[in-house]
Amino acid sequence: MVAVPVKPEYGPTLGHLLAPRWHSAPAMLRWAVRGLALIMLGVLVAGGLTLENSHYSHGGSVPFHFSYRDLYRVRAEPGSFVTVHNRGADGVLRYSYSAGPLTLPAYSGEPSAELPLYAVTVIAGLRKSDAGFQIRGEGKTKINSSTPTGYDVLYTTLVEGREMYGRDILLLPERAGARRGVQLVLLSAPGATKQVRSPLEVGSVGVLLLPVKSFRFGAGLPLGL
Repeated sequence: MVAVPVKPEYGPTLGHLLAPRWHSAPAMLRWAVRGLALIMLGVLVAGGLTLENSHYSHGGSVPFHFSYRDLYRVRAEPGSFVTVHNRGADGVLRYSYSAGPLTLPAYSGEPSAELPLYAVTVIAGLRKSDAGFQIRGEGKTKINSSTPTGYDVLYTTLVEGREMYGRDILLLPERAGARRGVQLVLLSAPGATKQVRSPLEVGSVGVLLLPVKSFRFGAGLPLGL
């Protein structure tokens, strides 16, 4: 055990006091102590990594990126680029976040004015394909200061036989005539967090807040909240 040099008036240090016992201890015991120290270091490093945000970046003609935490990458939902979700200890789905392509027909005017019109088609499609779909609201939304105004479709649905709060966010790059963008599909189980009591609050608090707030169009390093 190496003692750190200090001024005499500040000694003896703990290292000086323990050094004789350390050197007289059996070699096997010293190896065991070193091994335990390495295990503890590994646990601390692993714990630190779990606190780190994970990131996703998508290239192509409509690049985007976002960060997430306490969500886990799974096989993307049909028609989506990426899906991350969270299940409880019982295996029940608690949260889900998917990002997929959004393509509007040709139009004239500003994207923010076209999205409410296109939402009619989105809602009709959800009604047709989802037997548990119940519309709860819709309206313009601004998910962060760097992303153009989007449009919310709020609903309840049934997933794996259980009710879920749903929020689809339609987003287009901010340029005249933009037709290709991203559709975010957020799901939250009632009771998964006390702050989310309706579809309106999905992605505004809790686990889904980070991937919503950190979403950006364009290439680059995903940001935290």
